[in-house]
Amino acid sequence: MSEPEPGRMIEAEPARKRRAGRAVDDDGAPPEAIVAIPLRHPWRNVVAVLLIIGLAVFVLDAAQRPDYGWADVGKYIFDRRISQAAWVTLWLTIYAMIGAIVIGLLLAIMRLSPNPVLKSIAWLYIWIFRGTPVYVQLVFWGIVALIYPVFTLGIPFMDPWVTIPNEVFTNLFITAVIGLALNEAAYMSEIVRAGLLSVDEGQAEASTALAMSWGQTMRYVVVPQAMKIIIPPTGNEVISMLKTTSLVAAIPLSVDLYGVSRGISAVTFTPVPLLIVASLWYLLFTSVLMVGQHFIEKRFSRGTGRAKTGKESTTAGPAAVSGVPGGPGAPGVPGGPLGNDFGGKG
Repeated sequence: MSEPEPGRMIEAEPARKRRAGRAVDDDGAPPEAIVAIPLRHPWRNVVAVLLIIGLAVFVLDAAQRPDYGWADVGKYIFDRRISQAAWVTLWLTIYAMIGAIVIGLLLAIMRLSPNPVLKSIAWLYIWIFRGTPVYVQLVFWGIVALIYPVFTLGIPFMDPWVTIPNEVFTNLFITAVIGLALNEAAYMSEIVRAGLLSVDEGQAEASTALAMSWGQTMRYVVVPQAMKIIIPPTGNEVISMLKTTSLVAAIPLSVDLYGVSRGISAVTFTPVPLLIVASLWYLLFTSVLMVGQHFIEKRFSRGTGRAKTGKESTTAGPAAVSGVPGGPGAPGVPGGPLGNDFGGKG
């Protein structure tokens, strides 16, 4: 059996010393902390700089380009006609979303119902209103007063028992609210249904075992958990509804924000400044809605995040936690358990 070469033994000697040093460190003081050096991303910084430069160039060019008509923007931004039209747009959004949420909730319950007739009617409603453009629907609702000048009640092919003049769809504001709400209800029903289905069935079974009624189960168990799924897309739908109100010109309703700005631009021949004015008002409303959505989501997401813990000491053992000085696992006592209780998990 050949003896090892002297050079190889000399090279292996430092390795043995390092292993011996690690063994001493494991039994004694903790090893030194690893200093993590973050990776460099030079191309990411280059892309960020190019984007900032491009944005600055666009802003400077737009500021000095006369076609934007910034003087007209400042003239009409707080015009009384524009501000009143902005309030009309806001009320259209509020009323349409309230109707959409109510109808969507009923449709979601019908979709979840074991009754096949109710389930089929809800599915047919959602299929029609989600499958056709909202602009086409608004055009249809705008001419309903021509198709049905009166509403009748009675037996077909006989004289009607009751005849009611169609005064609802002759009011363009109400017609716009109905058209927007019926279209949005198809989307809200799917959002509500997805939120209710996200709650595990065991939650309702446990509530029944605790002698809770169906209403109490929905109020205290199912709905609070489902709201975490329902609120974010509902906030998005509210913002989308605010912008969809610009399509009510199909009814035709021209007292909303876009309609009034378009009417003013047709007289002053300044379409670009008035479009900027309308866009600024839309941005104002959507920004407020986004802030409100943030706080509502924060309110309904309480109790779902991980608890934040402070930085624990690497030398503190179970004895330090239990308040027993000098016990097993205390600082400076070798061989102590490394677990979180007196028994430890070494």
